[in-house]
Amino acid sequence: MTKIQETFNQKLLVEGKDDQHVIWALCQQFNIKESFDVIDCGGVANLLEQIPQRLKQSGIESLGIIVDADIDLNARWQSIKNLLTVHQFEIPDQLPEEGLICQNADGITFGVWVMPNNKVNGMLEDFIAFLVPESDPLLPIAADVLNDIESRNLQKYSRNYKAKAQIHTWLAWQEEPGTPLGQSITKRYLSTDTETCLRLINWLKGLFPSPHILNTLH
Repeated sequence: MTKIQETFNQKLLVEGKDDQHVIWALCQQFNIKESFDVIDCGGVANLLEQIPQRLKQSGIESLGIIVDADIDLNARWQSIKNLLTVHQFEIPDQLPEEGLICQNADGITFGVWVMPNNKVNGMLEDFIAFLVPESDPLLPIAADVLNDIESRNLQKYSRNYKAKAQIHTWLAWQEEPGTPLGQSITKRYLSTDTETCLRLINWLKGLFPSPHILNTLH
């Protein structure tokens, strides 16, 4: 886990450091004013366990979570919905495509974004793949390479991690091979004007409105 000094009464819980750095890079790219802490929880289980105690924190105003759908979006959403219902949030049956933002009787705002886009199974790397420019010739080749080694049973990765393997293969072919996900946004290897990215940005802005000025990048 990447530890940070918490500053704000608005918190965004994420699964890991890659998620953390992607959000920081997007905030810098879109000049989102710094008004919330982005907290690496060290995995989805730890993230979900933190929610009840975070909701009880003194002065908490807004709490958001970004989690991976992994192989079952519906199961992930149901577990989150059950947890939030216990804390008096009124939750829709279906996760909104634009992400969830709601309030409970205590006036606490809660937000949910399920990677990659609140609609399909997947993870952070699938979200990153949505940001690869449509004209890019390398991503289809990376997909073909993975399909080829899988057809010969040569891959070492789990099939559930194919999205990770594909995007990191693609990153290995960029100007600076091995660039981390967050820096791939900063270096503009990726396009941030895609529908999926803009929807995430709108969700962040809706969840964490603030007058503070973004003056640091972690």
